[in-house]
Amino acid sequence: MSASFLSTGRGKLILLLLCGVAFLDLVDASIVNVALPSIRQDLHFSTQGLQWVPSGYLLTYGGFMLLGGRAADLFGRRRILVAGTMLFGVASLAGGFANSAGLLVGARLVQGVGAALMMPAALSLLTTTFKEGADRTKALGAWGAVAGLASAVGVLAGGLLTDGPGWRSVMFVNPPFCVVILVAAFRMFEPDGKKVALKGLDLVGAFLVTTGMLLLVFGLVKAPDQGWGSVRTVVELAGAGLLLVGFVVNERLTRNPLLPLSVFRIRGLVAADVTQLVGVAGFISMFFFLTLYMQNVEGWSPIRTGLAYLPITIGVGIGAGAAPKLVGKVGTRPVVVTGSAIAAVGIYLLAQLKVHGSYVSGLLPGMVIMAIGLGFLFVAITTAANAGVPHHQAGLAAALLNASQQVGGALGLAIFSAVSTARVTSEVKKGVQPTAAFTSGLSWALTACAIAVACAAVIALRTRNVHSEAEAEALADVEGDLVVTTG
Repeated sequence: MSASFLSTGRGKLILLLLCGVAFLDLVDASIVNVALPSIRQDLHFSTQGLQWVPSGYLLTYGGFMLLGGRAADLFGRRRILVAGTMLFGVASLAGGFANSAGLLVGARLVQGVGAALMMPAALSLLTTTFKEGADRTKALGAWGAVAGLASAVGVLAGGLLTDGPGWRSVMFVNPPFCVVILVAAFRMFEPDGKKVALKGLDLVGAFLVTTGMLLLVFGLVKAPDQGWGSVRTVVELAGAGLLLVGFVVNERLTRNPLLPLSVFRIRGLVAADVTQLVGVAGFISMFFFLTLYMQNVEGWSPIRTGLAYLPITIGVGIGAGAAPKLVGKVGTRPVVVTGSAIAAVGIYLLAQLKVHGSYVSGLLPGMVIMAIGLGFLFVAITTAANAGVPHHQAGLAAALLNASQQVGGALGLAIFSAVSTARVTSEVKKGVQPTAAFTSGLSWALTACAIAVACAAVIALRTRNVHSEAEAEALADVEGDLVVTTG
């Protein structure tokens, strides 16, 4: 493929399509958050049951991600992208028409499965389509920028739609985009030419890892309500651990593993995925707690809450635009480390919450600083995590990176919610006024988010430092030979 493929009209359309897939999947993780009060009132959710509207999507998205990535490598990336998009669109339509709490939660669970098929298929299509030099740098930069923008845009769109057409439009907005993706996928990508054969899939491994991931994310989501020391939480997390250990053992023994353990011999891959996990734990939770502050403490409407995030989209754009040039000069590692450190400072500034605080002086500076760091991080970590990955394992690498994001989100919300709850309980016992106690709890949680992102900067020191995608491509050839010779 020519190094200038991205400069062609077809190349640009393919990049737009694949980034659109990522944007749609990631936006749906946050777009419902501002709509939750309206959903609760309309469908008569209980307080505890309402959490499953956002968490149900996260549960299956993270749980099925590895299976989706491996399926893309084995059965064909276009085929899996199309299957996932169809599932996602139908589930969104069902959610929009939902007349009960159970039906909406069920739709969100199925949406997550669809997203788990779409996302790794799209990222592996990107890395195998744009394989040459500057094309790959720009393509991965665009992908990283979309990943950084999606959470903020999701909250913004959720506010505008909820205050406008109503919460159901948050679900109905997806099917038209799914139709566009399906038509474009058939026109832009050649048929896979692979026969679907289950004998090529490690069914035991698929069962163990999917069940283990589902139970892990479920346990993390439920832990704040059940209590970290409760029997149910311990059993859920221990059970998840046993299933995942069983999965590793199975992968070592089977001839056609779902997750060839040799992929972890690729230098810097584990560090990149762990950096993503820890960083996202802080970022996703930050959006959650900041939204609670705006709506529950400051009393802002959904549309005002959504518009408050607009500067973040601008800041992420600035950071993501500068990141590829910086990567070319100093490499991915310094950009990831610097971006994480800048973002940690921004989130720490946001943690200085006050009852009846000022948006301009209290929230805006931290938002902009955090957003620029976020743009740096997501662009550079996507490149670092794909450096040295052989083409036949592109879907697997994409699934690992995206699974780390979903598990990180669940882990962060579980841990930092517990931090917030503990602080609120302590303050109320001291006689602090409830609103002030709640604000203090959010402040502590955001401080913990800042610490997590700072830890991501330290972990990133172990990632691979790649200056260009030509270098990444050469590393992929070397690593591919290493995987073959060392098995």
